[in-house]
Amino acid sequence: MGKPEDRTQKNDGTGERLAPSNFIRTIVEQDRVAGKWDGRVHTRFPPEPNGYLHIGHAKSICLNFGLARDYDGLCNLRFDDTNPTKEEVEYVESIKADVRWLGFDWQDREYYASDYFDQLYDFAEQLIQKGKAYVDNLSAEEVRQYRGTLTEPGKESPHRDRPVEESLELFRKMRAGQFPDGSHVLRAKIDMASPNILMRDPTLYRIRKVSHHRTGDKWCIYPLYDFTHCLSDSIEGITHSICTLEFENNRELYDWVLDELGVYHPQQIEFARLNLTYTVLSKRKLIRLVDEGHVDGWDDPRMPTISGLRRRGYTPESIRDFCERIGVARRDSTVDIALLEHCLREDLNRRANRVMAVLRPLKVVIENFPEDQVEELEAINNPEDPEAGTRSIPFTRELYIEQEDFMEEPPKKFFRLAPGREVRLRYAFFITCTGVVKDPDTGEVVELRCTYDPATRGGDAPDGRKVKATLHWVSAPHAARAEVRLYDHLFDRENPNDVGKAESFVDTLHPNSLEILTDCPVEPSLKSAVAGERFQFERLGYFCVDPTADAASGRLVFNRTVTLRDTWAKIQKRGGKA
Repeated sequence: MGKPEDRTQKNDGTGERLAPSNFIRTIVEQDRVAGKWDGRVHTRFPPEPNGYLHIGHAKSICLNFGLARDYDGLCNLRFDDTNPTKEEVEYVESIKADVRWLGFDWQDREYYASDYFDQLYDFAEQLIQKGKAYVDNLSAEEVRQYRGTLTEPGKESPHRDRPVEESLELFRKMRAGQFPDGSHVLRAKIDMASPNILMRDPTLYRIRKVSHHRTGDKWCIYPLYDFTHCLSDSIEGITHSICTLEFENNRELYDWVLDELGVYHPQQIEFARLNLTYTVLSKRKLIRLVDEGHVDGWDDPRMPTISGLRRRGYTPESIRDFCERIGVARRDSTVDIALLEHCLREDLNRRANRVMAVLRPLKVVIENFPEDQVEELEAINNPEDPEAGTRSIPFTRELYIEQEDFMEEPPKKFFRLAPGREVRLRYAFFITCTGVVKDPDTGEVVELRCTYDPATRGGDAPDGRKVKATLHWVSAPHAARAEVRLYDHLFDRENPNDVGKAESFVDTLHPNSLEILTDCPVEPSLKSAVAGERFQFERLGYFCVDPTADAASGRLVFNRTVTLRDTWAKIQKRGGKA
């Protein structure tokens, strides 16, 4: 096959930039040069259907499917459904939807570990017959006690040397449902003094008298991950079995099972999992957030789940770009969430149309503008996309601007609207504040009186005079009304996993991670916005129409996807590190 390819920044012919090289790609390329596995590349993405996928899984999805794409190989989607007590069809369907949404297709290669239960059982019997596995009667607590520690070897079970025929008979009785849960397990017979504690006679099968979502009540014993995973890879002809670093110690058992059975032997390779600031990615912790009601379900836009990111307005392109940029490493590290948000902004900047919306409205009356007149003004939909065209927006006597764009007594560097000051209204005219109306009880400013200069239509003055601020606005009589949800980080500290003994990660939840604003005036073009559609609210950030909102009711609900402030871009511009 010749010299390994440098696939960095190449193109696959579809416009998709190929991922930069990394140590896994180097291994794959070397294997292809050596003719290993006849040059095939066959990977798999093997999620357990006991929860929703998150951004960390997206890294693995992009890696496994990306390798298959770039090396003309195959990638299977395989569900590791060996624990029926925690698995649900809902999770299976959500996983498939997420992988497809990210842009990947497993074609006809959708598999389940449960597809192989009969074969796995036969393999287990083969190990018993070889004297490499035995049925143990120790309780779970006794097994833990016998296992030893990092500094002390384990003790052999008193049942370790029971005759092969006796273990085989007991294992068959386990399968027949003749024993209660927890009374017997099947263990590998390896080495109770191994420095790798995992190799101290690990459990291969346990009794679980629970109905399975695919096999029903056919089985009451279920194989454990380490026995199932390697053999599923073998059965499917996987070449490169790519796992995260927490499975590095498991590789020895992976190899042992395959070698003892003498079956096809894929190569397990470990890479560093994704850690993200202001985020938890432990499935156990995410389940707790959902179960305890700290969030509004798995697809809450504050969750790092793929469904949560999708609902918040993330694009699959931005997530794939993020996974490419962070690369694949051998050591764990933490990525600044600002990079993920930067990738999103870059993508939305190219694709999101600009609109105007006011979140905290302050009424403005243009006193020298005729009461019944409507001026139709031309606005650019997206300056980054010439094909996006323009739209018409109405300008009327009564408008709304943001409360924070006016100060009655402004400090020196406040350049927005103030009494006697002139500013530009986006795409419209120069206006000057001539008066203020206040609530007589609270003294709060509730309305501004202004004049406009009709000669400045379009936002420029023919006499060349300049203003220091341009404000967004919405026509009061034409405004649509929307609910706007302002999402922030779910946690208020950079590493919510790093808590003291007296704390829990839930103690670090951000108290203001969601603010809901109702009755926000938005420009009339948004009345036709559809679920999931993304926009840039000028000067405010990127927003999307909540895909779960009841569109039939005519109620507009927008989720803030990300603010306009890009801390990552500023850091990179200064040449620093996040």
